Amino acid sequence: MDIIQNIIIDDTLERVGNSLYAGYICHAYCYKGYATFEFNNNHYRFNAGDCMIIPRRGDLTKELFQSDDFKVCVIYITQEFIEVSTPQSNYGMKGHLSLFNNPIMHLTPSQQQRCIQNFENIKQRLRETTHHFLRDILINAVQCMILDFFDFHAELYGEDKITSQYYQLMEQFLDMLERGDYLRNRDIGYYADKLCVTSKYLSEVAKKVSGLPANYWITRYASLDISRLLRDRSLTFTEISDMFGFSSLSHFSRYVLNNLGAKPTDFRE
Repeated sequence: MDIIQNIIIDDTLERVGNSLYAGYICHAYCYKGYATFEFNNNHYRFNAGDCMIIPRRGDLTKELFQSDDFKVCVIYITQEFIEVSTPQSNYGMKGHLSLFNNPIMHLTPSQQQRCIQNFENIKQRLRETTHHFLRDILINAVQCMILDFFDFHAELYGEDKITSQYYQLMEQFLDMLERGDYLRNRDIGYYADKLCVTSKYLSEVAKKVSGLPANYWITRYASLDISRLLRDRSLTFTEISDMFGFSSLSHFSRYVLNNLGAKPTDFRE
C-alpha cells in the first residue's frame, strides 16, 4: 500500500468503512472477477469493467464478498483533496446525490480505458516523489479523473442543468445533514428556517436537483444512521433513542417501523 499525503492506493475493498479512512472517498475499478456488498441498505454487485465511488459514509458498507479471481484498484482520496481538485461545475452535486443511492457505474469499453488510464496516471504520479510540483501534478491527475467520472455519469443518467442558486442551497442543506443535524432535527421546517427559505421552496429545490424531496434526504440520513446503530449490540435501544432526541422509546420504535420497515428488535435477531 502506497501512502502519500492525501491519496492511498490499495488492491482490496476490505478496508472500505475502516475508521482509519473515515475522511476518505473510495474510488475503485474492477479489472477481473466480482464483489458483492451492501451499501445504504441495498445490495450491489461490482463486476469487471465497473467503476465505483463510495463517499465518506463508508461505514454504511457491509457484507463484503470478493470472488477468488477478484482484481481491483482502489484509490482513497481525502475529502479536502477532492474539493481542491474538483472543477467548478454544478454537475458534481447531481453525481454526488446519485452515487449516494447507487455507487456503481457500468462503463462502456472506451470508458473503461479512460478510467484505467486515469488510475494508472495517479499511481505513476505518486511514485514521482522527487517532483518539485508533486501536489500540483496530483491535483491535475485527480481532476482529470473527476471530469471523466462526470462525463461517465452524464452519459448514463443525462446532463440536467442546475442553476447556481439551487446548487448552493442544496449544498448547504446537505452540509447540515452531513454534520449530523438530523440527530435532533428531522422536520423540514428546521432546515428551511436555517437556510432562510420556506419549507415548500426547500423541498422543490431538492426535488429539482436530486429528483427527490427534502424530507426524503432527512429521513434517509437518519434511517441509515439508526440502522447502523441498531446493529451495534453494545448500545441499548434507549441509548439510541436518546441520541436522536426521541421523546420516548415507543416513539422511537414507531419511527423505526415506519421508516426502516422493521422493529428495533428485528435488527438483532
